[in-house]
Amino acid sequence: MISFLQGELVEVTTDAIVICCASVGYEVSVPSNVVSSLMPHIGEMVKIFTYLSVREDGLSLYGFLTQNDLKLFKLLLGVNGIGPKGALNVLSTLSAESLRMAILSKDVKAITKVPGIGLKTAQRLMIDLSDKVSLADTFSFDQPLEQRSTFSAINQDALMALVALGYSQSEAFGALQSVGAGAQKDTSVLIKEALQYLNQ
Repeated sequence: MISFLQGELVEVTTDAIVICCASVGYEVSVPSNVVSSLMPHIGEMVKIFTYLSVREDGLSLYGFLTQNDLKLFKLLLGVNGIGPKGALNVLSTLSAESLRMAILSKDVKAITKVPGIGLKTAQRLMIDLSDKVSLADTFSFDQPLEQRSTFSAINQDALMALVALGYSQSEAFGALQSVGAGAQKDTSVLIKEALQYLNQ
């Protein structure tokens, strides 16, 4: 099992990257957000968390910038009807945060926006993963461990306040992410900034 690759980024294409590790170039399929994030860093040292798919027709590597994204990718593989390419397609269309929030808020329409994912597959995904993702995972995404509980509590309070004001969970989540919900801000400040964003 290849847990991660760390080496020089030598190429970035529309759906894959090539990393040189110990004079060997590894081609890694990645979601679109990884492509856009790494495009300016060709020639630099990068670290990608990977999943190795073993099939009769060959081996394929799938890569992500964070362990959280990799974990979500693996959860998607557990959904009947979604293979590695389908899971990658989901994470190319929806960010990890957006996918978690869609699952938590039972927003099937958001998931059906993914090309190739119909209503039945989206509903199956929702059912299979509803007990495997949490709001805390969504908001504490890649925060330092010692800060996660604090940020999570602030963001959950802000989210609940916005929902109480009549916004959907998806709208509230999107607004909080846009105004920097991961930053160390007071709940009242987050709510105020989120409301300004929503009323633009």
